[in-house]
Amino acid sequence: MKIVAATGNAHKLKEIREILAGFEIVSEAEAGFCGEIEETGETFAENARIKAETVCRATGLPALADDSGLCVDALGGAPGVYSARFAEKFAPRGYTAGNRAYLLERLAGEKNRRAHFSCAVALAFPDGTLLTAEGRTDGSILTESRGENGFGYDPLFLSDDLGVSFAEASEPEKNGCSHRGRALAALKEKL
Repeated sequence: MKIVAATGNAHKLKEIREILAGFEIVSEAEAGFCGEIEETGETFAENARIKAETVCRATGLPALADDSGLCVDALGGAPGVYSARFAEKFAPRGYTAGNRAYLLERLAGEKNRRAHFSCAVALAFPDGTLLTAEGRTDGSILTESRGENGFGYDPLFLSDDLGVSFAEASEPEKNGCSHRGRALAALKEKL
């Protein structure tokens, strides 16, 4: 089955292809979609559905979207659905170093550094069928970046499962316990 990954994020596309090995995963560009999708949902699940259905309608192919983010206990669950644009007023959207610096600034002196990554995935089919799944992984926020792998907040997220930051873990290690890995594994079971 050919599935369009409804993301412009090359890192996410790579993870999706690795986790869903055995399925033909094509990028938005390869499927002929080059539009911008506004994430207007208030939850990860709503945003994933919006993206999947939009790309499915535009391409006529099954489309898989995820929405995910970091939820920090001491910040009341922030940045949450705003993870990619947490430091938007200080840095351009997607400027991950700015997001990490702003997170560390907000947590300065904070003893409770518990956090989790949450991911919702949606797979929209041209006949209107929609499959969804969610995944979560727990950990805490480090006081400084560690590791060279991964992307986004990975250098600051100390995984409970691995005992290292996601950026210190290999791709197979991270994918085996990450929020996205767990959501996609649950979706794969439904398929």
